[in-house]
Amino acid sequence: MPPLRFADSGLDTFYGDFFYDGLIPQDDFYRQLASVIRWDAYAERLLAFYKGAAQYGRPPYHPVMMLKVLVLGRLHNRTLRQLQRDITFNLEYKYFIGLAANLPCPDFTTLSDFQMRLTSDRKRDVLAEMMDEIIGMARKAGIDFGEIQIVDSTAVTADVNTSKDKARQHGGAQPRDPDAEWGVKRSYYIRDEDGKRVKRKEYFFGYKMHASMNAASGLVSGIVCTGGKRYDGHELEGLIRHDLKLGLPIRIVTADRGYDDTANHYFLRTKKIKSAIRLNDYRLAKKDANKEPWLEQVQSLEYQAGLAQRGRIEAKFGEAKTGHGLRRCRHVGGAPATT
Repeated sequence: MPPLRFADSGLDTFYGDFFYDGLIPQDDFYRQLASVIRWDAYAERLLAFYKGAAQYGRPPYHPVMMLKVLVLGRLHNRTLRQLQRDITFNLEYKYFIGLAANLPCPDFTTLSDFQMRLTSDRKRDVLAEMMDEIIGMARKAGIDFGEIQIVDSTAVTADVNTSKDKARQHGGAQPRDPDAEWGVKRSYYIRDEDGKRVKRKEYFFGYKMHASMNAASGLVSGIVCTGGKRYDGHELEGLIRHDLKLGLPIRIVTADRGYDDTANHYFLRTKKIKSAIRLNDYRLAKKDANKEPWLEQVQSLEYQAGLAQRGRIEAKFGEAKTGHGLRRCRHVGGAPATT
């Protein structure tokens, strides 16, 4: 294979590494982000998204540079057009992506084309592998992964105006996002006119992101994306199996009542993992001996320790939604994917 050809980054000029070494502090966030992850390890796999593996046509931008641009977009919840301008005038961003200070940022069309390649069906295995490797890097770096794993899901609204989309469909048009589904975002209680406590449900149209997070490190180790109506309880086993494959030292799994499924408790027991899934009231309301195992569970130290940590994943979802754009989808379509 002939040597790979990429657009000149200018790092070997005065406005490249020499310039940045005297400008970017050693404790700068972007300097640390550039060094803590072995970004170049992803180059070969990302070349699969280039026509002819970057061997033909004009030299493209290095795929790792393009990946870092998209990471900045997610990190700061910026559109591609906003990113193009941000990187043009922000030297920290240029340093992070590996571009000399005097060179222009990849243009919007180039960024959009690369992003579309990553959102194709082929992206899923590649991005999943990359996420797993980051967890491995964290463990080798000495980051503490404790024994408590938290599983939960959050709603992500589809990029669809449902009223307009319904009108378009009445006119014979196809749905804007055919894979999005109506689901229950949350249940709550109100008092009706007679003072009775009545249960209500808040619905959303979109997807669910099911995640597994290590309580000690605060790192998300697995994600499964499904349609909005997917039952949460069905995703716990797959997420925990994936965590165990990564070698995480899991001794306790905690989750909310949506995961209180007998099959989940049994699965955890077969893996010698203590269940701290919050039990539904009916488990303890039994009037026979069948409730004794559940009583023992809620009284155990492991159950209490797990539930004490469960809220941490809610904070992680809040951070992702307010700071990184998880509240609403950026794209439409796409079958359920694991990353």
